[in-house]
Amino acid sequence: MEALADRLSHLDSHVHGAIRVVAFYDTLMRRRVDLPALARASAGLAECVAGVRLHGTARVVRMTPDGRPAAGAGGAAGAGGPRAADGGRAVSATAPILLDEEEIGTVWLERPGPPGALDPVLLDRFALAVAAAVERHGPAPTTMADPALVELVIGAGTDEASRARALRRLGFAPDRPVRVAAVRSALPLDRIGALVCPDPPVKAARLPDVGVLLAPAIAADRFPAPARAGIGGPGNPEVSWRQARTALRFATARRPVVRHEDLGALALLDRVPPDAVRENPDVAAIGRLAAAPEDLETLDAYCATGSLRRAAELLHRHHSSIARRIEQIGRTLGLDLTEPAGLLRAAVALTAWRLLDDPPAPANG
Repeated sequence: MEALADRLSHLDSHVHGAIRVVAFYDTLMRRRVDLPALARASAGLAECVAGVRLHGTARVVRMTPDGRPAAGAGGAAGAGGPRAADGGRAVSATAPILLDEEEIGTVWLERPGPPGALDPVLLDRFALAVAAAVERHGPAPTTMADPALVELVIGAGTDEASRARALRRLGFAPDRPVRVAAVRSALPLDRIGALVCPDPPVKAARLPDVGVLLAPAIAADRFPAPARAGIGGPGNPEVSWRQARTALRFATARRPVVRHEDLGALALLDRVPPDAVRENPDVAAIGRLAAAPEDLETLDAYCATGSLRRAAELLHRHHSSIARRIEQIGRTLGLDLTEPAGLLRAAVALTAWRLLDDPPAPANG
């Protein structure tokens, strides 16, 4: 009987301790503290080094019991189990950080001795508080993202629940619009994102053939030369990505950044089978004209402006010289370029011919 009473007294003490731990983290969550504050509070409560690691950003936060950052970046326990921590200490206990049933990171304690009786409760609440902080604060405002996570967001084969989880992990609120841009540039994507996306969050990833930017808004006039980009509309990221890939195909040296909503009916050209484009007589004539790059540049300027004088200003030539060249180009194409119908046919043929140089966006986005 005395032994039972002794066990019950210890059990009662453990329950009261667990309740205090739960109340401690409930207070921290109500105060909406960030990751460093959570790690600092956890280290003080556990009286040993406490750490957090987020898988998506590889961010590691380690704090000592006296509230200072722990030396080094050791102690980042991953899915494979505890690893040696800074100073030779071992990670004594870990717990996964779960958000929407997906593991997004790990929390741990670096206790020099065996785990404490309340360590499982402490780590469970620590992980829960970190998940809430990540959901609330989100990742860094502008950063390169995991390409696999970005592909989940923009892919046509992604179910909406998975897309929503991926967006949340990237820091996008479910009620905010997202635009997607397809970018070709030698410049770092994170640098371009910082230039063209005025509002966070901004996420960038490089896929095998093109760069991707995701943001609430993307300023077409801020892209640095010589980048080329297509910008999709706001809304469903899958649709926006498909629009961005289409718009990128229309980008040229003269018009390096294209918004899909500015294409209007021209976007229909993207759906014409390439063989049908090649067989069109006007497009075939443009192909023959391409052997003379100066003629092609002159036609491009004239189609863009609809005016001999304005084309001459763009090309820094006398307008009479441009007039003679346009007349000669018209004879080559078999079109009267001084007439609206002839100019329209030339402009459409020139655009369609350029699309042959760039493979169409996949039908699934």
